[in-house]
Amino acid sequence: MPKELPMKEQYADIIRAIGEDLDRPGLQDTPERAAKAMKFLTRGYQQTVEDVVNGALFPSDSSEMIIVKDIELYSMCEHHMLPFIGKAHVAYIPTGQVVGLSKIARIVDMFARRLQIQEQLTVQIAETIQSVTGAEGVGVIIEAKHMCMMMRGVEKQNSAMKTSSMLGSFRDNMATRSEFLSLIR
Repeated sequence: MPKELPMKEQYADIIRAIGEDLDRPGLQDTPERAAKAMKFLTRGYQQTVEDVVNGALFPSDSSEMIIVKDIELYSMCEHHMLPFIGKAHVAYIPTGQVVGLSKIARIVDMFARRLQIQEQLTVQIAETIQSVTGAEGVGVIIEAKHMCMMMRGVEKQNSAMKTSSMLGSFRDNMATRSEFLSLIR
């Protein structure tokens, strides 16, 4: 089995394959910069839920909906490795404990920073919040613009995709779901 090339050398091969000259001043350091950028953009592979949450669960008597909305997210589609950019709205109804506020955004980021499709990203976030908190219900909505649709293919600049995942009382109780939807508008 041949030895795998470092990512930097693989980027150099890609740049040469598109017909560019790596000796051109603007491209001399590009393979290394591109490899560093890719490692940063996919850093979610180096994280676990346990690392991200880091024990930030706190006892709470609250049984009312908790919402964190407009969480910026940056991901890359697994089909073309082009970015999709948007925001997530996450809600849950606690049952005795709450998770630290920043941890919700960190969970979104951890899964977004992997090659991904938006549909799966939405489900992963919801299932993780459910698992971590033991919530009565979880709702996640993601709105994003996909460069694979805007820069290539159909080239539709104003299209956006919305996905949702509703678990527990957000799925079973129309009033709970409606409250969530009205509060994120």
